Amino acid sequence: FPALHGKNGEDGTIQGLFEISQIPYVGCGVLASSVGMDKLICKKVFSEIGLPQVNYTDTSRWAFNMDSEKELNDIEAKLSYPIFVKPANLGSSVGISKATDREELLKGIDEALKYDSRIVLEQGIDAREIEVAVLGNDEVKASIAGEIKPAKDFYDYEDKYINGASTYDIPANISEENMENIRRMAIEAFKGIDG
Repeated sequence: FPALHGKNGEDGTIQGLFEISQIPYVGCGVLASSVGMDKLICKKVFSEIGLPQVNYTDTSRWAFNMDSEKELNDIEAKLSYPIFVKPANLGSSVGISKATDREELLKGIDEALKYDSRIVLEQGIDAREIEVAVLGNDEVKASIAGEIKPAKDFYDYEDKYINGASTYDIPANISEENMENIRRMAIEAFKGIDG
């Protein structure tokens, strides 16, 4: 029962070890775990299956070290501020920042590159954070949706694990139509990565 979080726990690594060792385990397999942890690959899969998502782009440590000015210009040509900067392979909002200008963007990229050699940059939008749990194998089900109400500008690591100041609405205060739409998309996402 791999009750592990983050790298080596939910990124397909321990799941691969279990597979090689022929140890039965619960939860997603190697593919879903690794794709689900990799924000860039996950976004590409979601694009392929037609799930809506915010505009995004990416860069890498190599590309940024080769020509940071070009990378910054490319990012600003594709996205407008605010921009969220995220390590491609990490969870719990570690290394994530919100940039409102080029100086913050550069600082955010430097921070994200401490955790991964690839980063995802997303268009910041005014949105609510609605989430569902998805469970199943052949018969996949989604829970009712809940809403996270961050105490800060966005739901960061400190808010998740340290100060606990966020509040939650369960179920989320949304229409029945939106509830079903979100649950349907969550199931499509789960199936899309072979959960």
